[in-house]
Amino acid sequence: MIEPQFSEIITLIKTARYNAFKAVNTELINLYWEIGKYITTRTQNEGWGKATVQQLAQFIQTQEPELKGFSDKNLWRMKQFYETYNDSPKLATLWRVLSWSHNRLIFPLKTAEEREFYLQLSYNEKYTVRELERQINSSYFERTILSNEKLSTVLRVLPNQELSALPRVLPNEIENIFKENYVLEFLNLPELHSEKDLQKQLILQMKQFLLELGKDFLFVDEEFRLQVGNKDYRTDLLFYHRNLQCLVAFELKTTDFEPEHLGKLNFYLEALDRDVKKEHENPSIGILLCKGKDNEVVEYALSRNLSPTMISEYTIKLPNKKLLQDKLHEFYERIEQSKDEE
Repeated sequence: MIEPQFSEIITLIKTARYNAFKAVNTELINLYWEIGKYITTRTQNEGWGKATVQQLAQFIQTQEPELKGFSDKNLWRMKQFYETYNDSPKLATLWRVLSWSHNRLIFPLKTAEEREFYLQLSYNEKYTVRELERQINSSYFERTILSNEKLSTVLRVLPNQELSALPRVLPNEIENIFKENYVLEFLNLPELHSEKDLQKQLILQMKQFLLELGKDFLFVDEEFRLQVGNKDYRTDLLFYHRNLQCLVAFELKTTDFEPEHLGKLNFYLEALDRDVKKEHENPSIGILLCKGKDNEVVEYALSRNLSPTMISEYTIKLPNKKLLQDKLHEFYERIEQSKDEE
């Protein structure tokens, strides 16, 4: 059998194609950057406006009719692209490796922090354009930053001895992994639905759910069986997180959070750590995914809880982006106020 040897040639071909695509894409993005720089310079020094750019687009079409992507609107976008990143050279290594379609979604965003967030996210997660667009539409940036505000909850419930023994479980590693609110608009569920319906749709739409969770999550099983004593118990959804190297158990509730929900989840985490977790892995983490929650009730419930647990909400509709931006603005104002008080 010589076929396995032939397969090496296929690998070489695919690698060469990929490298060629990356090289072409980089040159194309560099071209758009230089065109944007050229138009910006002419606008500043010679008073070019949209009418002149429109004439430029017509000239390109006349001279090189086979060229696509050089309409007056796209040329103006190249100008905005250059002006957006001209003062942020450190981001060049990110926007150069993304496609123009990716960049067109990112550079019009309002803040430099948001742009850098999506550039880094797209690069790390290898998002398609459609996946990136969904994350922007679902306010992934705002939700992540606001969730990081709650990060201390996760760390507080980890016993001190666990933190010292497990150097991998640190704030900078948990940050951006877990969210306070998960958007599940892709499930197309009615407002009134059962936990079984929720679980079923999450399984059917697992690819979309993993996009919402993050691509370091690996799905293990639904209704994962745990045998304790003479009885069988089942946790709704079980995942593994590659970076944290731990099991993550999701319990689903279609009602608001109640303190008694924690008891069952803590029991599952104990069973997972005793009977399923491997020696090199970190303690399991629990996510109680509820329809709603009262933050004061959550704080009281978690204050003496010893298991690494997060209480998160889910919504089946895209969030109000303006509302999240206002909350984020308030969050930044509190940070600045605390700095002034120091």
